[in-house]
Amino acid sequence: MSTSDDVTSEQKAVSMTVHGRVQGVGFRYFTRTQAQRLGVYGWVRNRADGAVDIWAEGKENRLRSFIEKVRQGPGHGEVERVELDWTEPTGKDRTFRIRH
Repeated sequence: MSTSDDVTSEQKAVSMTVHGRVQGVGFRYFTRTQAQRLGVYGWVRNRADGAVDIWAEGKENRLRSFIEKVRQGPGHGEVERVELDWTEPTGKDRTFRIRH
Protein backbone atom coordinates (compact mmCIF):
# COMPACT_ATOMS: atom_id res chain seq x y z
CA MET A 1 0.00 0.00 0.00
CA SER A 2 1.41 3.38 -0.96
CA THR A 3 1.64 6.43 1.27
CA SER A 4 -1.12 8.22 -0.67
CA ASP A 5 -3.42 5.23 -0.03
CA ASP A 6 -2.67 5.46 3.70
CA VAL A 7 -3.60 9.15 3.76
CA THR A 8 -6.78 8.55 1.78
CA SER A 9 -7.90 5.71 4.04
CA GLU A 10 -7.73 8.01 7.08
CA GLN A 11 -10.05 10.51 5.44
CA LYS A 12 -13.82 10.21 5.75
CA ALA A 13 -16.75 12.21 4.48
CA VAL A 14 -20.22 12.86 5.83
CA SER A 15 -23.28 14.41 4.26
CA MET A 16 -25.63 16.03 6.77
CA THR A 17 -29.08 17.56 6.68
CA VAL A 18 -29.83 19.68 9.73
CA HIS A 19 -33.43 20.39 10.73
CA GLY A 20 -34.79 22.91 13.20
CA ARG A 21 -34.45 26.67 13.54
CA VAL A 22 -31.24 26.76 11.52
CA GLN A 23 -31.80 29.58 9.03
CA GLY A 24 -31.58 33.26 9.88
CA VAL A 25 -29.66 32.54 13.10
CA GLY A 26 -26.05 32.53 11.85
CA PHE A 27 -25.96 28.75 11.51
CA ARG A 28 -23.92 28.66 8.27
CA TYR A 29 -21.31 31.04 9.71
CA PHE A 30 -21.18 29.05 12.95
CA THR A 31 -20.71 25.86 10.93
CA ARG A 32 -17.89 27.35 8.85
CA THR A 33 -16.12 28.62 11.99
CA GLN A 34 -16.32 25.21 13.67
CA ALA A 35 -15.08 23.44 10.53
CA GLN A 36 -12.12 25.81 10.21
CA ARG A 37 -11.19 25.32 13.88
CA LEU A 38 -11.29 21.53 13.50
CA GLY A 39 -9.55 21.31 10.11
CA VAL A 40 -12.63 20.00 8.30
CA TYR A 41 -13.22 20.76 4.62
CA GLY A 42 -16.43 21.08 2.60
CA TRP A 43 -19.43 23.38 2.46
CA VAL A 44 -22.74 24.40 4.02
CA ARG A 45 -25.88 25.76 2.33
CA ASN A 46 -29.48 26.63 3.13
CA ARG A 47 -32.28 24.58 1.60
CA ALA A 48 -35.60 25.93 0.37
CA ASP A 49 -37.45 23.81 2.97
CA GLY A 50 -35.73 25.55 5.92
CA ALA A 51 -33.14 22.85 6.57
CA VAL A 52 -29.39 23.15 6.03
CA ASP A 53 -27.16 20.80 4.01
CA ILE A 54 -23.54 20.18 4.98
CA TRP A 55 -20.80 18.23 3.19
CA ALA A 56 -17.71 17.67 5.32
CA GLU A 57 -14.45 15.78 4.81
CA GLY A 58 -11.54 15.14 7.12
CA LYS A 59 -10.14 12.69 9.63
CA GLU A 60 -12.87 10.72 11.35
CA ASN A 61 -12.15 12.02 14.85
CA ARG A 62 -12.33 15.62 13.60
CA LEU A 63 -15.57 14.91 11.76
CA ARG A 64 -17.13 13.39 14.87
CA SER A 65 -16.19 16.51 16.87
CA PHE A 66 -17.62 18.67 14.07
CA ILE A 67 -20.89 16.71 14.10
CA GLU A 68 -21.22 17.30 17.84
CA LYS A 69 -20.72 21.05 17.32
CA VAL A 70 -23.34 21.03 14.54
CA ARG A 71 -25.79 19.24 16.86
CA GLN A 72 -25.26 21.97 19.47
CA GLY A 73 -25.68 24.76 16.91
CA PRO A 74 -25.26 28.48 17.55
CA GLY A 75 -26.86 30.12 20.58
CA HIS A 76 -29.74 31.63 18.58
CA GLY A 77 -30.60 28.45 16.70
CA GLU A 78 -32.25 25.20 17.66
CA VAL A 79 -31.18 21.93 16.08
CA GLU A 80 -34.00 19.39 16.22
CA ARG A 81 -32.49 16.62 14.13
CA VAL A 82 -29.36 15.82 12.10
CA GLU A 83 -29.47 13.20 9.36
CA LEU A 84 -26.04 11.67 8.66
CA ASP A 85 -24.78 9.71 5.68
CA TRP A 86 -21.14 8.56 5.92
CA THR A 87 -19.51 8.21 2.52
CA GLU A 88 -16.20 8.34 0.67
CA PRO A 89 -14.37 11.68 0.48
CA THR A 90 -13.94 13.38 -2.88
CA GLY A 91 -10.76 15.25 -1.95
CA LYS A 92 -11.98 18.26 -3.95
CA ASP A 93 -12.32 20.70 -1.05
CA ARG A 94 -9.35 22.19 0.79
CA THR A 95 -11.40 24.87 2.55
CA PHE A 96 -14.84 25.10 4.13
CA ARG A 97 -17.17 27.52 2.44
CA ILE A 98 -20.71 28.83 2.56
CA ARG A 99 -22.63 28.08 -0.61
CA HIS A 100 -25.49 30.31 -1.75
